[in-house]
Amino acid sequence: MERRKTDNEIKQQVLGELTWDSRIAWSEMGVEVRDGVVALTGVVSSYANKSAAQQAAHRIRGVLDVANDIQVRPDPLIARTDTDIARGIRQVLEWDALVPDERIKSTVSDGWATLEGDVDCWREREDAEQAVLRLVGVIGVTNMLTIKPSQIAAEALRNEIECALERRADREAERLRIECHDGTVDLFGRVHSWQEKRAVIGAISHAPGVSAVKDHIRIDPYF
Repeated sequence: MERRKTDNEIKQQVLGELTWDSRIAWSEMGVEVRDGVVALTGVVSSYANKSAAQQAAHRIRGVLDVANDIQVRPDPLIARTDTDIARGIRQVLEWDALVPDERIKSTVSDGWATLEGDVDCWREREDAEQAVLRLVGVIGVTNMLTIKPSQIAAEALRNEIECALERRADREAERLRIECHDGTVDLFGRVHSWQEKRAVIGAISHAPGVSAVKDHIRIDPYF
């Protein structure tokens, strides 16, 4: 069995990852670790930077969870009004071939964007949110996009998901239990890392008929 990392070892490796990732102004961040849970603090100029820091922390083996308390304060020299941001959202969605932009509308208030409408699958919902989060001036997103009701029987959907996991993430699939009901997928089990968890959820998100994913997967680097 692999030796369990100390909190200080995890902290140093998270700091190293933040330093290595050119998207992150790591000098303005604080990192604390307790019982494998990483707490990130500080100030960044965009939500994309905040998200990048969280992803960097999750890449470290031994990290169980991340509490992302980083604040987003857009640079006043490149400030965007809510109208500017709303226009940017419309443009980025129209130019994205992977989302049905004509069925999505947005509202922006003090830099916070709300997405409403409907999409065909979970992946489109996630793609729309990620596209908006990368825009200058956006400090957060409330994703209220709904997925069209599934016409696929629960057993058939579960079988499709299991096949997808075997193709993409067979190591993880053997340790997971999948339950489906009315398009909602519940995931149970253990994986070694956040990266493994993301691989599983990423594979499932492409399945037609998935309207929601409830993640009950535990991260345990040492089992």
